[in-house]
Amino acid sequence: MGRVRNKTVKKAAKVLIEKYYMKLTSDFHFNKKILSEVGQVPSKKLRNKIAGFATHLLKRIQTGSVKGISLKIQEEERERRLDYVPEKSSVDIDNLRGDQDVKRMLEKAGLEIDIPIDEPVVEEKQQKQTRRGQRRQQQ
Repeated sequence: MGRVRNKTVKKAAKVLIEKYYMKLTSDFHFNKKILSEVGQVPSKKLRNKIAGFATHLLKRIQTGSVKGISLKIQEEERERRLDYVPEKSSVDIDNLRGDQDVKRMLEKAGLEIDIPIDEPVVEEKQQKQTRRGQRRQQQ
């Protein structure tokens, strides 16, 4: 189980995120320094708890929405992630390889991409299995 955080820590972390969202990162030590600069926290222990929970919430915001934090910030973050276009595509069309099934699927989809056809891998597995069977019979 995780640690239980009190209401003071949770409220302070949410306010910190709403006001200083653009300055905060997913690094605890960096967030701790920002909190020291922008807020007056009575003790070091409380400051660390607030910075830790803020870091935890920022990581959760990256994956989805978080209850209790302004939706405007989360919407902006979501739109920023959705608008991201990588410079290089992870799909390399120049080096595509496939078998007969892949070629038939591309033809049915109406794509006329000429891809080199590989030998079926199934035959290699069958050959290995027959070799294993022959070894077992010999033993």
